[in-house]
Amino acid sequence: MHKISPFELLNCYANGIFPMSEGRDSDDLFFVEPEQRGVFPLDKFKISKTLAKNVRSQQFEIRINTAFAEIMRNCAAPRKSDSDTWINKDIYILYNQLHELSHAHSVECWQEGELVGGLYGVHIGAAFFGESMFSKISNASKVALVHLVGRLRAGGFVLLDTQFLTPHLASLGAIEIAKHDYLIKLEQAVQIEGDFFPYGFSDPLFASGISAGVSGDVMPMQSKTQIS
Repeated sequence: MHKISPFELLNCYANGIFPMSEGRDSDDLFFVEPEQRGVFPLDKFKISKTLAKNVRSQQFEIRINTAFAEIMRNCAAPRKSDSDTWINKDIYILYNQLHELSHAHSVECWQEGELVGGLYGVHIGAAFFGESMFSKISNASKVALVHLVGRLRAGGFVLLDTQFLTPHLASLGAIEIAKHDYLIKLEQAVQIEGDFFPYGFSDPLFASGISAGVSGDVMPMQSKTQIS
């Protein structure tokens, strides 16, 4: 099978398709173009009072792009609900190459020097394609997602793609849209330049525009974000 390059992979994303594998030990890749696409409307992200409290408490140190490969390894690891994942060796190599090209990023939750949760995804223009997330401690991946949404809104992004819609993502505000509508949004998004490192970004709750939906005032936080 032809081994695709990271640049070919970016072209796939820009045209609405993405790769998967049958399993962690599979040597093959196949491409997916869902008829219904999961997306997060960035202005309608939902957050519970408990999750907002977790974000404000700063129980996790948030780092950006300091452990991309480790994030991927954790996302590829067997989980209680499923002994296998779709992240195989070729996917691991490809996305690390995208990371080296500044087209893939990780949002990481650290606690006492240990990576305990996070997510990674692909960045083209003003579109971010969420790939996978994991948690070793309750709510770690959700906190990473709040930071991601805040960062994307602050940086002028217009599309957060979740690929598929799950009940978990739906509870946070993700919706499903038809492929035709998704492709229109995608074409617009990749022609805009989003900034994944917006100047002055510090408060994910405020930047996410969700503080008004949380009981009580959301106090500005001191940033604990570390960027590689």
